[in-house]
Amino acid sequence: MPVTAYIGIGANLGDARANVLDAVERLRKLPGATLEAVSSLYRTAPIDSSGDDYINAVARLETSLPAQALLEALFDIEQAHGRERPYYNAPRTLDLDLLLYGDEQIATPTLTVPHPRMHRRAFVLMPLLELAPEVVLPGLGRAGDFAPSVSDQGIIRL
Repeated sequence: MPVTAYIGIGANLGDARANVLDAVERLRKLPGATLEAVSSLYRTAPIDSSGDDYINAVARLETSLPAQALLEALFDIEQAHGRERPYYNAPRTLDLDLLLYGDEQIATPTLTVPHPRMHRRAFVLMPLLELAPEVVLPGLGRAGDFAPSVSDQGIIRL
C-alpha cells in the first residue's frame, strides 16, 4: 500500500540552489516512488551551525518503499552530491531528511519519524505547510500549530 512521505531538502555549500533542484529531479526518478509536489524554495540562515545561507524545500512523495529503504535512497542522493558529515550540523552540499512517513512514528537507531526537530524549524515547517496546510505530525499535533513558535526565524520564500 503506498504511503505519503515528506522529504526535507537543504543545501548551503557550492551551488546550493542547483543542488536542491537536482535532488528534486533525482526524487522524481526514484524507483518505487512518485514525486507528487515540491514546495517553493526558501532561503534561511543556518541554525546551530555556520556557513552560508541555506536553500530549502520540501517534497511530497507517494512511495511503496519501506521507510528504511527510502532513507537509504536519500543517503545515496546525498552521496551523489559529495555529502560529508565531519561534525554535527556541518555545512552541506545536500541534506535530505525523511520528515514524515504516512502517519507512522518510527524510532530505530538509524531513523526517527517524525523528524525530531521539524516542528522547531521554520525551514521545514513553512515549506511543509505550503504543501500540506492541514498536515498532522504523528504524536505532536497539527504542524500549523507550531508555526507561531518559529516566526522569529528568518526565512525568505524565493
